[in-house]
Amino acid sequence: MNTTATPEGAREFTAHSVGGGLALLLSLAGLIAGAGMIVGGALAAAAAAKAALITGGILLILASFIAMTGLNTISPGQARVVQLFGRYRGTIRTDGLRWVNPLTSRRMISTRARNHETPVLKVNDAYGNPIELAAVVVWRVEDTARAVFEVEDFTEFVETQTEAAVRHIAIEYPYDAHDEDGLSLRGNAEEITEKLAIELHARVEAAGVHIIESRFTHLAYAPEIASAMLQRQQAGAVVAARKQIVEGAVGMVELALTRLQEEDIVELDAERKAAMVSNLMVILCGDRAAQPVINAGTLYQ
Repeated sequence: MNTTATPEGAREFTAHSVGGGLALLLSLAGLIAGAGMIVGGALAAAAAAKAALITGGILLILASFIAMTGLNTISPGQARVVQLFGRYRGTIRTDGLRWVNPLTSRRMISTRARNHETPVLKVNDAYGNPIELAAVVVWRVEDTARAVFEVEDFTEFVETQTEAAVRHIAIEYPYDAHDEDGLSLRGNAEEITEKLAIELHARVEAAGVHIIESRFTHLAYAPEIASAMLQRQQAGAVVAARKQIVEGAVGMVELALTRLQEEDIVELDAERKAAMVSNLMVILCGDRAAQPVINAGTLYQ
């Protein structure tokens, strides 16, 4: 397809077309009339009338046939990009039977939503850890002129730019963030997905493509470090759980000492308080049931 006559940065506009029903009827009428003229010419007695009728009938049939080539059937979710001698003449989006200049070329473009799922890509995250990830993108053609004339193959262009965007997002953020305020691929899926959609939109805008939705479908550490990272995650979970247990235990000990002092149940000096705190922390923070011990003496004996 010759696109040299289309200016750079072409934008879609509506092509001039008319209803195809009337054009079809006129073309059929022309074919019938042409056939009738040929038959009439064959039956004519005069040589001049015979030649005129037969010639006129042939020309009318040819004209009707050429006119019929301008008919186009447009289904919902489809469009036709019209060119005349290489120059963009607009896009037909109206459903049904339409007629345009038969000398034009028409390319069918689907405007339905499409899915593209990337293969599982292996990249390094922001911390240099090898990870595997894949994404699915839902998109459709929004500007048919840009899709046809601005890029060589808009489908291949979207697929390539999608993989490039996924790789770029992966190297910008870690799989798991070391600090609580940092974004991570695993912990901030919604935020990362929004950033992926923004980057995809910027990359495919030149092709007249609209990104409807983008989602990560696979996210994991690479097999060679998956075991080590699993141990690290388990250790982090244990530390976080222990931290929460200790915080709760400290609060309970503080509450116990405060209540004992407010209710004036027993008077504790610093050493007895230390012993009580030690015993309560062992009971509350231990992962086994406490064994009761009866003290027959005093703390000082």
